[in-house]
Amino acid sequence: MAPQRRSSRKPGQPHQGRSGPRYAERLKAERKQAARDREAALARARAEHQQKSRLTSRAAILVLVLAVLAVSYASSLRAYLQQRESIESLEQTIDDRQRDIAELKKEKERWQDPAYVAQQARARFGYVARGETPYVVLDAEGNPLDASAELGDPDTLDDPDATVWYEDAWTSMKVAGDPPTEITVPADEIRAPKEDLEE
Repeated sequence: MAPQRRSSRKPGQPHQGRSGPRYAERLKAERKQAARDREAALARARAEHQQKSRLTSRAAILVLVLAVLAVSYASSLRAYLQQRESIESLEQTIDDRQRDIAELKKEKERWQDPAYVAQQARARFGYVARGETPYVVLDAEGNPLDASAELGDPDTLDDPDATVWYEDAWTSMKVAGDPPTEITVPADEIRAPKEDLEE
């Protein structure tokens, strides 16, 4: 037979174990506290979630505003650069026109000088002053040279004095040994060229 356990509870005191009114009150209070803790934790979680979603929406709005500003500033910058390029091109054109105007003014001032006018009349139209004798330089074919034509360098021409005497003698001997068969007879009458007759 098992020995009986003695209880320290005095007669007349309420039972301190898992039964009794105090235990029920304490259990009820603990349950209320646990429920309050759960509600507080749930409220904190909701607040954190709302704060995170609020931050996320704010960040999205901020990114959208920055993107709109970047696009607007990029278009404004592109328009500014195009306008600067156009302004520089127009300024260059203005400078060119001003240089042309300055050159034309100088040309106009030169035409006020009688000596320059006489020089241009000689060069362009072949005019000469009274008492002067004009000379026309002809080319190898007999045509008058243009005023802008340049004479050849005399250093590039053969010097007739540079040929030795025996070359001339040998050339004359060849001509004497093989004379030309056709002899041109001098013309009895000199006629003007056909082009002059047509004029």
